[in-house]
Order: sequence, then structure tokens, then C-alpha cells
Amino acid sequence: MTAAKPWYRSSTFWIFVGLAMGVVLGGFLPSDRFPWAYESFRFLSKAFIALIKSIIVPILVATIITGIAQTGDIKAVGRMGGKALLYFEVVTTLALIIGLVVANGFQPGAGLPLKTTETLPHAAMKSGWEIALHAFPSNFFRHAAEADILPVVVFAALIGIALTRTGEKGRPVLSFFEGLAQVMFRYTDMVMALTPLGVFGAMAYNVSHMAAGQKVNGVLVQGWPAVAHLIGQYAKLVGSLYLALALLVVLVFIPIMLAFRIPILGFFRSIKDPALTAFSTASSEAALPKLLEEMVRFGVPRRVASFVIPTGYSFNLDGSTLYLVLASLAIAQAAGIHMSLGQQIMMLLMFMLTSKGVAGVPRATLVIIAATCASFGLPGDAGVAMILAVDEIMDMARTTVNVTGNGLASVVIAKWERSFGTERGEVSGPSGAS
Repeated sequence: MTAAKPWYRSSTFWIFVGLAMGVVLGGFLPSDRFPWAYESFRFLSKAFIALIKSIIVPILVATIITGIAQTGDIKAVGRMGGKALLYFEVVTTLALIIGLVVANGFQPGAGLPLKTTETLPHAAMKSGWEIALHAFPSNFFRHAAEADILPVVVFAALIGIALTRTGEKGRPVLSFFEGLAQVMFRYTDMVMALTPLGVFGAMAYNVSHMAAGQKVNGVLVQGWPAVAHLIGQYAKLVGSLYLALALLVVLVFIPIMLAFRIPILGFFRSIKDPALTAFSTASSEAALPKLLEEMVRFGVPRRVASFVIPTGYSFNLDGSTLYLVLASLAIAQAAGIHMSLGQQIMMLLMFMLTSKGVAGVPRATLVIIAATCASFGLPGDAGVAMILAVDEIMDMARTTVNVTGNGLASVVIAKWERSFGTERGEVSGPSGAS
């Protein structure tokens, strides 16, 4: 195992530095008095978001195709594969519903500054039937060029299924997309190394705009009082997510433990170290070796843990899928766009597809949100810029829930297969990874 980075080299540390500097400089340089500073902040934010958008189509296509092609032969893994996928979909759906309820109940986006020059030509949003019809791809390259993500996802899924039915002759095609996925992961690493600058620009941009003066309950507020109001609005967004994640643990995870007779305190003690790693690094991948090790030590057979946990990294990102719907509805609320229940349900269905395609990619949720907004008439660039300012704080919590949910999934499947405890404590390898 590689040694942990010192705190001053951690990306999380520099992201928080960027966040704090954005608040301070944005407050001291309001947009009405320092337009040059405001435009500089805007440039940093927009440039980073543009780079994120460049990731969307190639990484979704490559990862969805390879993911389906590699796991599409469910018969090869027998009953365990079917049970795991069924469990993943049920829990993910419950997570999406909790996000939907909290977003509608607390309206975390109301009052957040969403400054956009987008004309929103699709502000009159499509009906559910129109969105469903639109899901069928007619011209992949046109959809890709327009970042029209739903038909791109459907096209990639169909290609992945076709590859599973092609056999050895399809191997060169699969190898190409596997290579493309690896290249895009490295490209994403390069882009995400700029996250502290992007966070700084997004926060400073919003704070500078807010400090110039905003009406709060009909009263013009300027300067630091306006900044304090902005921070309060962001705190509401962050608090709503943390509440929703807590509800997911209490209302979904714990009842599952009770139903499968999993010792609650024992499980949380076992998951403690990988969960802390996930929270401090905001990276599910960083916690993977320790998670495998601890779940095997807890009593999950290695063959079960080695299948369920990596598969869960693609199909069971409970915290991230919950965040997708909450953040997207917050963008709609900030923009003053009402989404009907039918449109929100269509958005949930879309997230159930798109959230499966970018497992392990830092800031993957921003990629998905940026891709989804346009399909529902929401201001994508401005919306992502709005939530980017506090995305790191939210990412830490949702990543922790992702790791906890995947650990729980491995225990559930082991219990379901009646193999839990048959290999207790047999941990091989330096990191516990297979």
C-alpha cells in the first residue's frame, strides 16, 4: 500500500483553501466596484466547467459499453449476480425517492444565486411521453455534439448488449472502448487536478455577485451581510443533503440490517476505517482495498466481496444517486423553474441510467448533472457553477454513504447466499484487494 499524502498535498485541503479564498476575495471585490475581478472569477469557473463538459460523452460511452459488455453475461455468475443487481436497483431507487422528497420538502435551491445568460430555449419542458420518445437515438453524432445525453446513454447501452452477443469477433471493439475508458480516466485526473481553482472561481464569482447587492425579502442587502445570507443559503443546501443521507441510513440501511439479521454495531465498527478514508479523501476508490479487507474479516466470503463490491461501484452508488436528484432540483428551484411530478420521475429514471456509467470518476456527479440539465430545460453551466462552490463538502458525505452501502450490499448477498461467516477472517494479500 502506498503511504498517505501529507495533509498539505491533499486535494481536499486545497479545495477548502480555494473555497475560503473565494469567500474572502469575492466579499472584498464586489462585482459592481471591481468588474475586472468578477470577470476573472467567472473565467476560472466557466473554464473548469467547460473542461468537465468535455469529459461527458466519451467517458459515458466508453464506461457504459465496457461495463455492460464485461458484466452482461449474468449467467456466468449465477444466482449471486441476479440477486446483487436486484438489490442494487431497489436500494438505488429508494435513495432517489428520499432525495426527491427532501428536495421538494426543504426547497434547498430557493434563494441561491443562479446568474445565467442562457436563454433557455427549452424552458417549456417536454412532457413525459416526449422525453421517453426522445430517448431513442436517431443520430448518435448529432446527439453527442449537442451533449444530448439520454439518447447517447441508450445507444451505448445497446452497443454494450450487442457486444455480449457478438462473441470473440467483437473483442477488438471492446478492447478499443476499454482503452478509451482508461485514457478518459487519466484525462479526468488531469482536469480534476484543477478543482481547487474551479471551486475558488465558482465561490468567488457567486460571492462577488452577491456582495454587489441582492434583494432579500424585498430589502436591498449589500456587502458582507449579503455574503452571510449567501453562506446561509449554501448551508441549507449542504444541510439538506446531509439530512437526506442520514435518512437513507436510518430508513433503508438499518431496516435492511434488521431484516437480514446483521449486527448493526458490529457492521458499523467494521466499516469505520474505509468510511473515514472515503470521507477524508472524497474518493470511493481510495477506500476500496480497505473495504474489501474489512468485509472479508467481518465474515463475507472473498468470492462474494470481490464480486459484489466492485460491481456496486458501478451499480450501487446510493449517496451519489440521491445527490443527483437533490442537486438537480435545487438548480431548478434556484432558476425558478417548476418541474411536475411526471418530469421529476422521468429525471429519476434518467439518473438510474446515467449514474451507472462513471463509477470511480472524481466529480462524476457534476458530469452527470451538467449532461442532464439541458434535457430538462435547466441552466446547466450556471447550475453546475452554483453547486460547485460547495460540492466538495457534499462529496465527502455522499462518498461515505457510497462506501457504506457497498459494504452492506456484500453482507446482504453473503447472507442471502447463506455463505456469511464461512471464511471469516481469511484476508489475503497486502491490501485485501483481489
